[in-house]
Amino acid sequence: MVAAGEAHSRETSVLGRSTLGRPIQLIELGNPDGTPVLVVGCVHGNEPAGIGVARLLAEHPPAGIHLWVVPMLNPDGRARNTRGNARGVDLNRNFPYRWRALDGVYESGARPLSEPEARLAYRLILRIRPAVSIWFHQHLDLVWASGGEAVVARAYARASGLRYRRLPALPGSAIDWQNHALPGTTALAVELPVGSPSRAASVRYARAVAAAARVSRRTP
Repeated sequence: MVAAGEAHSRETSVLGRSTLGRPIQLIELGNPDGTPVLVVGCVHGNEPAGIGVARLLAEHPPAGIHLWVVPMLNPDGRARNTRGNARGVDLNRNFPYRWRALDGVYESGARPLSEPEARLAYRLILRIRPAVSIWFHQHLDLVWASGGEAVVARAYARASGLRYRRLPALPGSAIDWQNHALPGTTALAVELPVGSPSRAASVRYARAVAAAARVSRRTP
């Protein structure tokens, strides 16, 4: 939580709109002089457990962090309970790094950044250049690290109680694009367990964000 006397602010805006025109909320809060951190609660519509964690962070931002929260990047997929967006595209295969044409469950779109939701996240990351980006997924019950500083991902894993795994980069993924495009920053995927987390678990996952930010070498 924000420490007593620490300067902090809060601004809620519409980052942009989904394929079907649904608003995508962006919450900026915390200490403007703190470590810049981005949290995305839901990129796959059928993996919603991170939404509550993201909103908990927005209610109780950790001290020392300049936090940007996107509770739901894929509102169309969430409304349909589908992995992809309204056009069936997996947004986590639509980023430019190592993009390749994929069909089926991991449909990558016609080209990199073909989807409005991916473009919004891409532009936001380039604008704020977060030291740490955390993207919530399900259901592997681990922290997926495939670039950036291993110490950051390990810190999140220890604080959250999830397993740490150094795993290969995926074509067109958001975290692998950031780790390639913005050296010195760290993006990681947090694969939460199956189902909705308890309040205690959500608090643990939220607090782990601060643990990851503390060990990041990039500060404002």
